[in-house]
Amino acid sequence: MKKTLSSDDLLLVPQYSDIESRKEVDISVNLGNSRLLSSPIVAAPMDTICGKEMSCTLAEMGMLPIIHRYNSIEEQCEIAVAAMERNCNNSPIGAAVGATGDYLDRAAQLASCGVEVICIDVAHGHHIMVERAIKTIKDKLDKVHIMAGNIATLEAFNDLSDWGADSIRCGIGGGSICSTRLQTGHGVPTIQSVLDVSQTDRKSLIIADGGMKNSGDIVKAIAAGADMVMVGSLISGTTEAPGDLIVDKHGRKRKMYRGMASKGAQRDWRGKVSSIEGVTTTVPYKGEVKNVIGELHVGIRSGLSYSGSRSIQELQNRAAFVQQTVSGQAESSTHIVGRWS
Repeated sequence: MKKTLSSDDLLLVPQYSDIESRKEVDISVNLGNSRLLSSPIVAAPMDTICGKEMSCTLAEMGMLPIIHRYNSIEEQCEIAVAAMERNCNNSPIGAAVGATGDYLDRAAQLASCGVEVICIDVAHGHHIMVERAIKTIKDKLDKVHIMAGNIATLEAFNDLSDWGADSIRCGIGGGSICSTRLQTGHGVPTIQSVLDVSQTDRKSLIIADGGMKNSGDIVKAIAAGADMVMVGSLISGTTEAPGDLIVDKHGRKRKMYRGMASKGAQRDWRGKVSSIEGVTTTVPYKGEVKNVIGELHVGIRSGLSYSGSRSIQELQNRAAFVQQTVSGQAESSTHIVGRWS
């Protein structure tokens, strides 16, 4: 039986660095065809994450929003056009579709209004319906970048790449509001999936998706082989995240955050509930997303500099991991907190 590792099990070994300023570190990503993103962080296509304001703000920052699909085609296209109007960096805009129903019509209309990245958004991506959707979209819309997933194994990654996916979301069950592993007993820790699929000889980009708690987790995922990292919880609760601001009985500001397989999300968007593989919660209000992203970028650049790396590719070439014990994990946290409280 194979043993797996999660992000908390691993640390990167500091290495000699001649980087004198974090400004020397380049965290941009080439999406292909010379389409550059300013950041490896991608916003997840969730209805409490990537709506109009989030998409527009991330586009302004040269980042990649994946507009959620839990709306009409017209509404999704409207968000895409608004994001492109606010996009002064000429970076690509992404939007999600499913693998059944109106997915092809939705993808075609999104492409016609300028969306360059079509994300086939399915919980279990190593599936005949995803194969059919990738091949169909690739045949009808050959110029779009197809993002697909989620998958957890090297075999799945290679299959999706061979079917035509340009980038692939890796990780099943690791999201903070995902209960897939509890509900189904299936999943692989995200960083283990990334370590496994990084052995591929295919050219598709690797997207680590699920379980990113801080900038350190992002750095470790990139070092393990990810080209990009998809996040939800890290940018939840921000001003731009969809949903009303909630003030609890203690006067604390919060916002709703939910998984798209949660009971509430399924009822809202499908009118029925099937397998529940997510939860609904509230998270503390965090303020403007640009400030949250800015802090993450500082941590990512610092992480690269600790390995003496000026780019994502350099980090992947230089990175060295060690596995830490439970006591090492405790030492890695800010363990003074609560000691004398």
